[in-house]
Amino acid sequence: MPSKPTIADTLDARGLVCPEPVMLLHSRVRDLAPGAVLEVLATDPSTERDFARFCQFLGHTLVTAEQSDEGWRYLIRKKED
Repeated sequence: MPSKPTIADTLDARGLVCPEPVMLLHSRVRDLAPGAVLEVLATDPSTERDFARFCQFLGHTLVTAEQSDEGWRYLIRKKED
């Protein structure tokens, strides 16, 4: 069983709607060390699409995307330089 990634920081974007969550994500990822994992909490359904595209476009890794009754929880690993 793979080990759980160590979370370096958490971004709480619950209650925010497009484009705010992805704008905050972009800003927060810049501050992370290469390879660090950011946990993102969101309630906007568009984050499912937006975060996957964000990672694909910029080379980051979407480690997990989980949906629950409270919204979504994402783990995003910043690309190595």
